[in-house]
Amino acid sequence: MEAAFFDLDKTVISKSSSLALSKPFYRAGLVSRSTLLKGAYAQLVYLLLGADEKKMDKAKDGMLALSKGWDRAQVEEVVREALIQVVDPYVYQEAMDLIALHRALGRTVYIVSSSPEEVVKPLAEHLGIRDVIATRAEIVDGKYTGNLEFYCYAENKAVAIRDVASRAGIDLSASYAYSDSATDLPMLEAVGNPVPVNPDRELRKVAEREGWQVRDFRRPVPLRKRLHVPRPTPSMAAVVAGAGLAAVVGWVYVRPWLSRLVSGRKAA
Repeated sequence: MEAAFFDLDKTVISKSSSLALSKPFYRAGLVSRSTLLKGAYAQLVYLLLGADEKKMDKAKDGMLALSKGWDRAQVEEVVREALIQVVDPYVYQEAMDLIALHRALGRTVYIVSSSPEEVVKPLAEHLGIRDVIATRAEIVDGKYTGNLEFYCYAENKAVAIRDVASRAGIDLSASYAYSDSATDLPMLEAVGNPVPVNPDRELRKVAEREGWQVRDFRRPVPLRKRLHVPRPTPSMAAVVAGAGLAAVVGWVYVRPWLSRLVSGRKAA
C-alpha cells in the first residue's frame, strides 16, 4: 500500500489555518481584540517570511497559553461553522487535483499538520479527506489544560508518519510527501518521493541540491467553484436546441403582429 502525505498550511491552503480562525474565535468570545490584531500581523509575517523553528515555538507557546480552559466542543463548533467563509476560499486547486490523482492511483491521502486536531480534522473532512496526523492538546473534562500530548512538528511529523505506515502497512519508499517548509525536511525525507510545494528559501536550496521535483501552487479556488457541472446529454441538448428554435420561429411570426398592435395603440 502507498500513501501521499500533505502538509496543510501553504501547501493545501494558502494561509495558516490556525491564524485564519482567529476572527471566528474572537466572535465566539474566545480571544480578545488585541489577540485578533496580533493574529493578523502574524499572518502577514507568515505569508511573507514563512515560519522557522523559533517562530513556530513562539506561536505554539502563545496558543497553549491562550487556549487554556477553552471548551473542546465549542472550539470544534466554531471551526466547523467558519470553514466555508474562512478556509475554503484559500484551498489550492492544484492541491485538490493532486489529491484526486493520488486517490485514483489507489493511494491513501493524509493531511499532516502542526495545527491542532480540532482544526485539522474538520478541515480535512470538508475536503473529503478522512486521515489526519496533527497536534494533540491535553484535555481534561472536555477543557484544554494548556499542555500538549503530541506536538506534530519537524521530526515529530516523520515519527508519526513512520508509526502510521507501520500500523497500516504503507510502503514509504513508494509514497509521496508535500510541504512548503524546511522545518518539514524530516517528513519529506521519510518517503521515497519528496515534493516541495511553494518552498521557502532553505527548502528550495535543498530541493535543487537533491534534484527534487518542485511544485508552485498559485490558484486558490473556493470549493463551490470546483463543483462538477454535468455536461448536457444529447437528449437534453436536443430539447434545449428545439426550445431555442421554437423561440426564434415564434418571434418571427409574432413580431409583425406586435408591431401592428403597437402602431394601432399609438394612432388611437
